[in-house]
Amino acid sequence: MTTHAPQAAQAVTLPASLDEAVAALAAMPAAVPVAGGTDLMTAVNSGQLRPAALVGLGRISEIRGWQYLDGHALLGAGLTHARMGRPDFAALIPALAAAARAAGPPQIRNAGTLGGNIASAAPMGDALPVLAALEATLIIAGPGGARREVPVSHLLAGVDMLRGGELIGYVRVPLLHAPQVFLKATGRTGPGRAIASVALVLDPARRGVRCAVGAIAPMPLRPLEAEQWVASLIDWDNNRALAPEALAAFGEYVSAACIPDPVPAEDGSVQPLPPAVLHLRRTVAALARRALGRALS
Repeated sequence: MTTHAPQAAQAVTLPASLDEAVAALAAMPAAVPVAGGTDLMTAVNSGQLRPAALVGLGRISEIRGWQYLDGHALLGAGLTHARMGRPDFAALIPALAAAARAAGPPQIRNAGTLGGNIASAAPMGDALPVLAALEATLIIAGPGGARREVPVSHLLAGVDMLRGGELIGYVRVPLLHAPQVFLKATGRTGPGRAIASVALVLDPARRGVRCAVGAIAPMPLRPLEAEQWVASLIDWDNNRALAPEALAAFGEYVSAACIPDPVPAEDGSVQPLPPAVLHLRRTVAALARRALGRALS
């Protein structure tokens, strides 16, 4: 809670449907949508945000489940981390379930939602690298029943932002029916904020490997050249075997792509990376190596 009393919201609206929530936001441009409130209350308690009005999303049942649709899973933005961490969901999208289970202590997992994780776009958001690696698409609800689709990477990169009166309604995730892994490193024992995370999925149909690195930059990073290189080495027709040396090289390739060496100065000299950055690069390399090894095992 807070040690000081935040300014009370002037209005609280509790819509029962997604379109009602969009209409409420359109009618009150200064309103802030709230689902689990884990990020919102942190901003309120720190004095960074004083919402004039709130639109609560907790009563919208249509965005709290999921369904199958044309080889995809259509996930409601109101799904909590706790719900995504259960075995039935883990059988559907293992990496996203692993990220949900690692999202924090039980009180955070019970309240925090998939849509909130995306909308807040915090670099440490555990779901974000998984969604980037899966190349998920957002279904955005707008005024008048309008719907549009945006790649999650576009929203996170600021290429296509939410417009006034819009809400993230659903997340469309391809069902790959192949191994996928999420790993993260924290600064302390047990669930906590990631200092680095890696999501890795295999796509046998396209003979591809997709990898996304989270927490080290404002948005998840995709080392595309490293993905293409290692995919060309995998024996897709047999047991997907890969030599240990290739696993180690992949880890180094990913870490160097995401945390590159400094640009040489005009005189040609190169300043070494600070020890903390070198440690972070080694951490990313280890996570990427282990993630690929688990996916191929």
